[in-house]
Amino acid sequence: MLEAVRSRVRPYFEDAPPAHDWHHVQRVEALAETLVDRHPEPVDERIVRLGVLCHDIGRDREDRGEIDDHAVWGAREAGEILGDLGATAETIERVQHCVRTHRYSNEIKPATLEAKVVADADDLDALGAVGIARTFAHGGDLGSPIHDPALPVADDDTDAGATQYNHFYEKILDLPERMRTDAGRELAADRAAFVREFLERFDREVAGDA
Repeated sequence: MLEAVRSRVRPYFEDAPPAHDWHHVQRVEALAETLVDRHPEPVDERIVRLGVLCHDIGRDREDRGEIDDHAVWGAREAGEILGDLGATAETIERVQHCVRTHRYSNEIKPATLEAKVVADADDLDALGAVGIARTFAHGGDLGSPIHDPALPVADDDTDAGATQYNHFYEKILDLPERMRTDAGRELAADRAAFVREFLERFDREVAGDA
């Protein structure tokens, strides 16, 4: 089942931009495996992996303006894929919950351990060195400025940050507080510390001090 789903979802990422491409899915899968291994209670790894594979199948469509919410659309699409491959109704429902609840801006919170692992793994990929790279890659796709000294974070009233620099403070550095698992919180703290170190260096360079 797992490899069949992997083959079915891979084409959804053929033209995806770097921040949400197939490599992102692979990294999230590796992070999810780490979280499963470190969790003290049993986790259904099969549901986690299926959820990871399907979690962003609608992201490129949302970025192109074809759908409003890639998590909601992706959950429906995942249900069709899994149904075609003979998954049980229970498996479909559990995977759909993972997909539906992984999104940062959704009000629906993960209610199962498997969904919490998928959401934590996805958020972790937005932190650390990879997260920094993804932030600038995504900002470049959107055409937003890297940094604007005339628009400090305190004066930026946008939800996600009007510049890529501000995005770190508006969203990325809030991610550790959103972690649902102990292992996720531990990894997030370390990755967030790296992001803060980078931003401190960034500030010095902008000021001409480094």
